[in-house]
This record gives sequence, C-alpha cells and structure tokens, in this order.
Amino acid sequence: MSSSQSKQVRASHLLIKHSGSRRKASWKDPEGQVIKNTSRDSAVAQLKTLREEIITDKARFEDLASRYSDCSSAKRGGDLGRFGRGQMQKPFEEATFALKVGEISDIVDTDSGVHIILRTG
Repeated sequence: MSSSQSKQVRASHLLIKHSGSRRKASWKDPEGQVIKNTSRDSAVAQLKTLREEIITDKARFEDLASRYSDCSSAKRGGDLGRFGRGQMQKPFEEATFALKVGEISDIVDTDSGVHIILRTG
C-alpha cells in the first residue's frame, strides 16, 4: 500500500442542510421543516457568518458546530474522527486533504449540504 493511500486526516465540520440536500432532516430538525425551506444561498450566508465568527476568534468552531451543525457529529463538536481517501464524498475529501492542520475551509458543497471544515490532524 502506498503512503498516499494509508494517509489519514482528522477533521471537524459544520454542515448546514438546505432544500437541495439529499436528506432533508437532521437531529435538530427531525421533520425537515426548516431544511426544506432553506435555500442554498441562505445556507451559505449562514455558514459564512459562522465562519467569520470563528476566524475572528469571536467563537470556537466546536461550540458553533454543537449548536448549528445539521450533522450528528454536532454532539462531538463536529468531530468526524480520522478518515482516509475514499471514505467521504469527493468534494469533502479533496477540501480536507488540501487544508493544513488548524486551517478552516471555504464553503464546500456536497450532496449533504454546505460545510465548513476544520482540519484537526
């Protein structure tokens, strides 16, 4: 096995689902009422605001992920643990592997919704 295949990263993310998301329900919106009525643009706007709070040190990534993320990883502050290539949706994987540890991605679009990703390892 080559080293690129064995390389794993660790990341946290904050996911905002919207009307175009594959699954329109989450732990905080089990019926998907809010998600179904959220446009991608408004999800992106919300995410940009949260990202700004993190990069200006007004809030911690984990705290915002715990409150706002539509992923069940919210209860772990957004932590997804370690993963290698081929385990996540391609745009998510590519964005994560391109980050340095401690860096936060720009907005990343996947079938799940829009994300910001924090590489933690």
